[in-house]
Amino acid sequence: MKREDLVFMPISLNVTNKKILLVGGGKVATHKGSIMARIVSNVTVISPDFTDEIRQLPFTFIEKEYEKTDLEGFFLIYVCTGNHELNSQIKADAEELGILTSVCDAPMLCDFVSPAVHKEGHVTISVGSNAQNVYQSVAIRNQITQLITDGLLKID
Repeated sequence: MKREDLVFMPISLNVTNKKILLVGGGKVATHKGSIMARIVSNVTVISPDFTDEIRQLPFTFIEKEYEKTDLEGFFLIYVCTGNHELNSQIKADAEELGILTSVCDAPMLCDFVSPAVHKEGHVTISVGSNAQNVYQSVAIRNQITQLITDGLLKID
């Protein structure tokens, strides 16, 4: 299968009272965590070390090396370790447990991908590119945000 053959269905998941795991504590995990923090706080982060920035997020932090048993009880998992071999292992472990997983920078390993999001009140606007061009999704989301900010697109 080629990357172009991937199909991600745009859906919204109810994550109320559901446990979300972020594995990794470096730059990529920090970026992903900062995006997640705009929407959820029920996130546990596991890593042997963390950036100062990620520690500022409203999450639970567990400082340790990853083990398969860390996945138990989680609804969704974001994998952002920076170690491709470890990311693949975590994906395989999660798949065995039936847990949906997003592996940062590896769409071929993802069960789901996160779109570029603008959230205002009860309205969430998501822009996705089917894991083809995240920069394009962000640019379009930013244009939508600007239209809202300028009053040209009303959310009532």
